[in-house]
Amino acid sequence: MGPSSARRGSPIHTEPAACASAERRSCLCSKTPILRSKSCFDPPPDVIDSMTPHPHHTTAAADRIPVAQKIAYGLGAVVTIVAVNSVVQLTSLVYVVGLGISAIWIGYAQAFPRLWDAIVDPFLGNYSDNCRSRYGRRIPFLVVGGILIGIAFWLLWTVPRDWSKPAMFGYFLVVSLFFYTVVPVYAIPHGALGLEMTTDYHEKTSLFAYASFIGNVGALTLPWVYFFANRPVFHGDTVNGVKWVCLGMSVVLTAAAMICAFVCKEGKFKQASAQPPVPILQGFKATYRNGTFVRLVVVFVLLIVGFQLVMGFNNFITIFFLYGGDKDAASRLMAHNGTLWAAVGILGVFPMTWFSKRFGKRGTVIFALALIGLGNLSKIVCYSRAYPYLTMIPTVCLSLGMVFCFSLVNAMIADICDEDELSTGVRREGIYFAVYNWWWKVAVSIATVISGYLQRLTGFVEGAAVQSDATLFWLRAWEIGLPPVLCFIGILLLAKYPLSEERAYEIKHRLAERRPETSPS
Repeated sequence: MGPSSARRGSPIHTEPAACASAERRSCLCSKTPILRSKSCFDPPPDVIDSMTPHPHHTTAAADRIPVAQKIAYGLGAVVTIVAVNSVVQLTSLVYVVGLGISAIWIGYAQAFPRLWDAIVDPFLGNYSDNCRSRYGRRIPFLVVGGILIGIAFWLLWTVPRDWSKPAMFGYFLVVSLFFYTVVPVYAIPHGALGLEMTTDYHEKTSLFAYASFIGNVGALTLPWVYFFANRPVFHGDTVNGVKWVCLGMSVVLTAAAMICAFVCKEGKFKQASAQPPVPILQGFKATYRNGTFVRLVVVFVLLIVGFQLVMGFNNFITIFFLYGGDKDAASRLMAHNGTLWAAVGILGVFPMTWFSKRFGKRGTVIFALALIGLGNLSKIVCYSRAYPYLTMIPTVCLSLGMVFCFSLVNAMIADICDEDELSTGVRREGIYFAVYNWWWKVAVSIATVISGYLQRLTGFVEGAAVQSDATLFWLRAWEIGLPPVLCFIGILLLAKYPLSEERAYEIKHRLAERRPETSPS
């Protein structure tokens, strides 16, 4: 298994001569392409082609998703973004700081449910693919999952405070397991729904741009939860404040899920309802035999691992290298960079959409990986004790590159699902989305563990007021050097990514000929 493995049953990728490469577009009327001379300094032709503007297709009116549905889908994305990230941010503040439970205990209580979450994902994806209810394959899960997320999210903060600490730990563990069981009930069908709402190459990008924009706007509320929980109305009782603030959040999140469920339309349900149920092992095998999918997953796993391995190093460098241990001054820069990151993440969807239409998804992600790699390398200069605010330069590059990549990955998986249908005649968006998420979570989990050992390897001393020059050097060396290397490997893998805009529209037309009667349910 690997990016270079053959895709069994997949059609051979053949682009028309007029669109196959940059060298051939100068001879659209000739059957014999004119090839230019090459030198040893020329970049690989596939990379040149990826970054060269192509004449692109115009989305047909019938393929456009109504704006109301795009907004509703974006509101649906807010549910998991806000709920999951709120739990990550608030758990230590409530259970460790507020209730005095051991941080080690809470660490285990957080790790085990996330492992369970990764196990549940593929089963939920397959079950959603095989669902044949009168309301569709995805909508019932959005309704049930949205309600259960609202309940589970609030229960996390209603622990009886007169219990013993072991009992409160047990309460948090059990409710966390419940929470991370119901999250995929909603999240996986929501992701699969987005993959099937349109068959158009550019409209898929537009849909996930809406989801990224609205989801990131929703994420801006996260830093304010703890602030509101500490208002005078709660008389200094932060734990009680979090409970009531999160009750309001639960209502809002459930309402957002219901809007998504009742406004969005499933695009493939009529067709999928006619296909026999697909066993989960068969679905797994199909994803791993699809070389296009494996290649894409490897690229994004490399990107995730590259930054997760050095997660937190940036904060240590800011505190101990840029500010010599002055945490107050460092916190201001960290806050400004965090705000800048969020703002760029919200606004970045607009240039991302333009880039994708002009250069295609592959070319846009290659550009984004290059921007991330070069932005990270700029820290060689921007980690300046004299001018610490130069770090805003890599912040902009990294945030913009990340929003490009993670807004487009779902749209690219949607194209892969169409390719898979052409090869096998089966729609299985749920299992594809679930397997991608499974690898994402496994990569984060493994890299997080390794990161602790990597931090120790630098000589970092926990609790020390200052760090040695050698430690600060190795922190910078790993944090600056590792992510660009993995980004460069990702660029090389994407250079051979076969699903161009031309290929995607060819697949779309061939599927339309096969199932001309298909229409949104």
